Amino acid sequence: MFAPIVVIVTFIAALGSGLMAGLFFAYSNSVMPSLAQVPVPQGVLVMNTINTVIQNPLFLSIFMGTALLALFLVLAALLGWGVARPGWVVAGAALYIIGNIIVTIVVNVPMNDALAATAPDSQAAAQLWAVHLDRWVFWNHVRAFACTGALAAFIAALM
Repeated sequence: MFAPIVVIVTFIAALGSGLMAGLFFAYSNSVMPSLAQVPVPQGVLVMNTINTVIQNPLFLSIFMGTALLALFLVLAALLGWGVARPGWVVAGAALYIIGNIIVTIVVNVPMNDALAATAPDSQAAAQLWAVHLDRWVFWNHVRAFACTGALAAFIAALM
């Protein structure tokens, strides 16, 4: 009964996971290494600006919308709504929600908030920035791998 809807939602969840994986990959491999090359005040200022600008309707609809689709897919799998490969759907949802949403809320956003609360040219900002460049990027790698894994799992669910 729900099978066509589940297929479409799984496809869209795969696309959303892929978009997020690409964003995090780009951050880890170009944005953050570039910011590490500039003086600390400029790096902090640009990072704070990015963290403000990224909170826009398009980004948030993909970031949170994919999470909502993942939750719907778990519900569909649990209720037997035509999910052909429920294990893959649940794996994709878990990777996306735990490895992206929860990591973002628990690790990356608090670090961003702490950085934003400092003056870019202060000693506190310099100390936070050094940590940011290591710890934040590590957890960003986690998000990139989790979203890539979610993408792969959602694709596997469609095969």
